[in-house]
Amino acid sequence: MMICAITMVYRDYWALSEWYSHYGRAVGHENLYVISHGPDPEIQRICPEASVLVVPRDDLTHFDVRRGQMLNNFQNGLNQYFDWVIRTDADELVCLDPTYYASFHDLFERQEGGSVFALGLDVYDFSDDPPLSEGTPALSQRRNAVFTGHYSKAWAVRNRIALKRHGVKLRSKLVSEYPFNMPKGVYLAHLKYANRAALDDVNHDRVLVANADGLGLPGPAWRDAPKVTRRTLNRAEGLPCHPFEQSADAAWRELQNPVRDEKNGIVRARSVKFGSRTVLPDWFGST
Repeated sequence: MMICAITMVYRDYWALSEWYSHYGRAVGHENLYVISHGPDPEIQRICPEASVLVVPRDDLTHFDVRRGQMLNNFQNGLNQYFDWVIRTDADELVCLDPTYYASFHDLFERQEGGSVFALGLDVYDFSDDPPLSEGTPALSQRRNAVFTGHYSKAWAVRNRIALKRHGVKLRSKLVSEYPFNMPKGVYLAHLKYANRAALDDVNHDRVLVANADGLGLPGPAWRDAPKVTRRTLNRAEGLPCHPFEQSADAAWRELQNPVRDEKNGIVRARSVKFGSRTVLPDWFGST
């Protein structure tokens, strides 16, 4: 079975280094594709064995729409050569519970449909966490997390299925019956909040993009990124803490009734906010 992974990135160097290490171990560094949004030699340095493609950054009009269309087209091309294409943002690591799956190959061998969703969780850098050690996987150092419907995304596809708005894009007539495939033991760890220092740099870039001139630019979450970050971190740190298995099972069950948007042809998880946090088990740090 042939598997590859793709991402698109602009300057998010810490997250990209985590992405490169994680998926390189899982599918081989030679099967990684990184799309650099604008020329940046640092990306090739961080990802020496990956294929790095550069696309222009001169015009940010309709930022997300153009980005999504380009990624879907590239993903479809890769599906001509690979059985499965993993596609995530640079700060998203899909982790497999070893009691369920030995590898991504093992997971994909068991799939009958054309896409796979993961149970999402935000990973946090809390105020009492020690500084991150360079060269050590983030998920062995950052263990506080909150499950999230918003990041319970479709992350792997085959047979030319497109991704959109964290779900799959289909012909409208297929939406009502399309299988929502979120296997147990498959998690998407969102690292946006796992490194406060790196996030400060990313937020600076997001504010510049969202406040630039042009149509279709990102909204308030980017325009007011530092404020949103503070509010999100404070909320997470104040939540009650529940055991991981209990929290994961409750979140998985809560999300089994997805959004089926026939007008726009999208199947995605509901953007549920959960009212507790948890602590990741040890295996997250070694996947």
